[in-house]
Amino acid sequence: MDEKQTAQTIEQMSFEEALNALEEIVRQLENGKVKLDEAVDFYERGMLLRRHCEKKLSAARSKIDQITASLNAEAVGYTTVTME
Repeated sequence: MDEKQTAQTIEQMSFEEALNALEEIVRQLENGKVKLDEAVDFYERGMLLRRHCEKKLSAARSKIDQITASLNAEAVGYTTVTME
């Protein structure tokens, strides 16, 4: 699978799927029985998975912040305006 296909496949993963894949890469690298070329490929895939997980977490954090702000505004009697 080429880099573009790999990135597209990762983009379709849920956070949990990406995290599990990343953990599996770490296990294999820690095992120490991986050839150098394979280790470099694992590292590249791992970086794409890490970036995807960070993006998913950031989106979730942003959504939670919006919900919290909305609920706080309602509690005080204000309405919030969201811009998307």
